[in-house]
Amino acid sequence: MRLFRSKEILGIAEEALEFALEASKETHPNEYMGFLRGEDARQLGLDRSGTVITDVLIIPGTKSDPTSATVDSNMIPNDMRAVGSIHSHPNGVLQPSDADLDTFGQGQVHIILGHPYRRSDWRAFDQEGKPTTLDVLDVDLPDPESFFDFDEADLDLDLDDLDQ
Repeated sequence: MRLFRSKEILGIAEEALEFALEASKETHPNEYMGFLRGEDARQLGLDRSGTVITDVLIIPGTKSDPTSATVDSNMIPNDMRAVGSIHSHPNGVLQPSDADLDTFGQGQVHIILGHPYRRSDWRAFDQEGKPTTLDVLDVDLPDPESFFDFDEADLDLDLDDLDQ
C-alpha cells in the first residue's frame, strides 16, 4: 500500500499556507518541518476532481537547527491523506538542497518557505525537485474541533459483542 495519493493536487488552502508561514516565523532561526495532508476537492465545495492541501501535520519529536530539520520516522502516521512535505529555509533560499531532494521521493508536492516568510516567500516542487505551480485556494475548511465530536455510535462497534 502506498502512503501517498496519486490524485492531482489542485492547490493549498489559504489557511494551511498561513499556518505554515506563521509556524516558520515562530521557529526561525531554525528550520520548520511538517507534512502535508489533503482532502478531496468536492468535499470542500469545489466542482473539480482532485486534492486540496488542507492540513500541515506537525510530527512530535522533530528536531531542527538553522540548517536542517529531522523527523523521527517512527512518529510519522500512516496517513492515507498524506500528499507531501513542507519546510522552511531560514536563509531565504527557495530552492531544494541535495538533502531536500533525498526526502522528496515520498509525496507529490513539497513546499519550501523562505525567510522572511511573507505570503510570496514560498515555492512548490514535485518529487524530482522541479518547480511546480500550486494555487492558493480560499476554501472553507472543516472545524478542527469537529474531529473530537464523536460517540460510541461513531465507532461502529456492536456493544453486545463487547459484553461477552
